[in-house]
Amino acid sequence: MSDSANFLDPTVLAGLDNLELRARVAVEGFVSGLHKSPHRGFSVEFNDYRHYHTGDDMRHVDWKLYARSEKLYIKQYEDETNVRCMIVLDTSASMSYTSGGVSKLNYGITLASALAYFIMQQRDAVGLITFDEQMNDYLPAKCRKPHLMHILRTLARVEAGKKTNAVKPLTDLAATLNKKSMVILISDMLEDEEKVIATLQNLRAMGNDVIAFHLLDDAEINFPFNEASEFVDMENNESYITSPAAIRDAYLENLNEFLTYCKKQCQSSGVDYCLMNTSQPLDSALSAYIAKRAKSF
Repeated sequence: MSDSANFLDPTVLAGLDNLELRARVAVEGFVSGLHKSPHRGFSVEFNDYRHYHTGDDMRHVDWKLYARSEKLYIKQYEDETNVRCMIVLDTSASMSYTSGGVSKLNYGITLASALAYFIMQQRDAVGLITFDEQMNDYLPAKCRKPHLMHILRTLARVEAGKKTNAVKPLTDLAATLNKKSMVILISDMLEDEEKVIATLQNLRAMGNDVIAFHLLDDAEINFPFNEASEFVDMENNESYITSPAAIRDAYLENLNEFLTYCKKQCQSSGVDYCLMNTSQPLDSALSAYIAKRAKSF
C-alpha cells in the first residue's frame, strides 16, 4: 500500500464517467471498515430477501413471493443498531478550483461516491446533503441498492454553486437526528472555520461520530506561483494582483495556522479530521486514513 504507483491518478479516476464504476475502483484500495462490524435484524425498513432456513420466524416469510415462486423467502430489515451515515458535501464556488488536475469538487464527488458505495457494502444506511449557501439536495439515510443509485445520480449532476454556508445544513441536520449517527463533512472549509468547527463539535457532543475531510488543491497547500499574478476570490469575485514572492511566506504561515487550528480543534473534541491534497490518489489517501481509523476501534 505504500507504493503510490499502485494507486490511480486522481485525474484518471475522475475521468471515469460512470460514477458507480469510479466509486468501485476507489473502494478497491480500502483496507478496513469505517466502524465495527454491522448487524442485521428485522426491526425497521425492508432491505432484502434471503432463503428461508429451518427455525426462521414464519411471520417474516413473504407469502406473496411464495405464491409466485413456490419458494420460501424471508424479508430482511435494517436493524436499528445499524449505523446511519450522512455525507455532507460542499458544492460552493471555491470547490471548483483546480490548479491543473482534478477540481476539489470533482475530487469531493468521487470521495462521496466511494464512501456511499463502501458504507452500503457494509449494509449500513447512507444519505446525502449537498450545499453551497443553502442546502441543495437532501437524501435521508437508507440501506437499499436503489437508494445508492439515487445518491450516485444526484452526485453525477452536481455543479459548483455560490458562496459557502456549512453551518446551516449541519445545524439543520443536527435537529433531525433522532439517534446517534455518523456525519461526514467534505469541504475546503474556506469560510468561517470557527463557526463550522463549533457546529461539528456540537454534533459530536450529541454523541454522533463526526468526520471532516478537508480538501485543498496542491497549489493552495504549496503556493508554487512565481510570476506576478491576479488572485480572484471565486465566491465574491474580488481580485488581487501581486507578486507571489512578496506574499509567499505570509501566506504559508497563515495557511499553517489555519490547518493547525482546524486539526487541533477537531481532534480535541473527538471530531475525526483528515486533510486531503487533491493531487494525491484518492484510494491511497482513504486507504491510509481508514487503516488508521480502524486501529481506534
